[in-house]
Amino acid sequence: MRLTAFTDYTLRTLIYLALRPGELVTIAEIATAYDVSANHLMKVVHQLAQAGDIVTVRGQRGGLKLARRPEHINIGSVVRRTEPDLALAACFCGEERCTIQGQCILAEALDQAVLAFVRVLESFTLADLTQDTPPLCRLLGITEQDGAAV
Repeated sequence: MRLTAFTDYTLRTLIYLALRPGELVTIAEIATAYDVSANHLMKVVHQLAQAGDIVTVRGQRGGLKLARRPEHINIGSVVRRTEPDLALAACFCGEERCTIQGQCILAEALDQAVLAFVRVLESFTLADLTQDTPPLCRLLGITEQDGAAV
């Protein structure tokens, strides 16, 4: 199974914000830290704000920050929300008609695999992903004066 770039960027954005608790961070800062497109991150930020995961502040001193504590942001819920389709095969989403559809055990096995995948992700919060703060901060170029203890 492969997650979309949108989901990847969503998770990366949340991780970055969790490492800068209470601070306003710009999209440009996140884009630079991960070496990704700021344009792609704008879509991510919009969706995260709509979902209530982040707060955005407009203006010259604006930016974004987490709206909730990291332990209250469930990774499985984020993935479910950001992945448009978790179907592993085309027959799951009605794109293709299969000759053995209705009798296929493979479809059930793949469906159970997806459910297990999401259940594992649901056992993690953003706090779990950011518990080893100093190495993450170093890799992302976040220094102590940025607000995170490195």
